[in-house]
Amino acid sequence: MRFSTSNNSTYISQVEAAMSRAQLALNVDDLQESIAFYSRLFGTEPAKVKPGYANFAIAEPPLKLVLLENPGRGGTIDHLGVEVDSPEKVRSEIERLTDAGLFTDEEIGTTCCFAQQDKVWVTGPAGERWEVYTVLADSETFGGEDAPCCDAS
Repeated sequence: MRFSTSNNSTYISQVEAAMSRAQLALNVDDLQESIAFYSRLFGTEPAKVKPGYANFAIAEPPLKLVLLENPGRGGTIDHLGVEVDSPEKVRSEIERLTDAGLFTDEEIGTTCCFAQQDKVWVTGPAGERWEVYTVLADSETFGGEDAPCCDAS
């Protein structure tokens, strides 16, 4: 995702905006209660529900809302992200973020959040974790054996 400045304002190109959406992964105490709340809030049902996990693919505003059941941590942000539409865009971001000195870790062909994904991680100045990722396919498992899910190194 590339940001451009023009006339002292920041914007995302219209083509990339249509292909990307922000992701917010929230820890929740009670998954079913949270699903009911966010279904009413955004007027849509979850795109995927698995044990301890749900996600919403919200059209307007373009948002991937991920709910992770973590009792005692409800209401906190687990991580943030940007979903892109191809592995090529993830590779492009790996190159760009490496050049910018922001690269933290990459996971290619990993299993996370019940999906096969390619992703790159960066860590913000206050420790906030961001991923740029693409979903390659659905998975029946939450995470892989090789690395914890949603855990940048």
